[in-house]
Amino acid sequence: MFDILKEWDRELFVLLNSLGIEKFDNFWITATQIETWTPLFLVFFFLIFYYFKWKRGGAILFFLLLTFGITIFFTGFVKDYFARLRPNNVEALSEVIRILQKPNNYSFFSGHASSSFSVTTFMALILRQKTKWIFLAYLWPLVFVTSRIYVGVHYPSDILVGALVGTIFAIIFYKLCKKALEHDKLKVRDLE
Repeated sequence: MFDILKEWDRELFVLLNSLGIEKFDNFWITATQIETWTPLFLVFFFLIFYYFKWKRGGAILFFLLLTFGITIFFTGFVKDYFARLRPNNVEALSEVIRILQKPNNYSFFSGHASSSFSVTTFMALILRQKTKWIFLAYLWPLVFVTSRIYVGVHYPSDILVGALVGTIFAIIFYKLCKKALEHDKLKVRDLE
């Protein structure tokens, strides 16, 4: 059964990767770089301090960064444990896929997916009562993870598991953040 799922994952990857159009390569290469998204991170920081002021905002920012850091650490640990080759490093695939990047580390699961979904989900949970527009932030991880298939470095299962792991970490750390703010006797009705 596992072999069948692995084969489907590989076939879906080849199909999705083959949909790439050369004239959009620069867009996807840019979209896959974390630095491209710096303005969004600045907006997140601004929104935290705009809605929660300095003391509560500082605590929330701490938990956001903790969420990101733990997610990245856990992702790296799992990648080393499973040691799954990226599609761009699989010789049998190199002739049939478009490869626009050539990282050498492991594939399972996507750090782009886990980190972007952890940050976005944490922000959505924190700000959902302040602004419904925060859910538009999910456009970032969707474009970000799509780029990983486009450039030839992640299978769909890498993306799905990474998104799930990132979302779970975000929920856990959101709840810890809420408890910390309650413990500090700060008002938390804005986080309900």
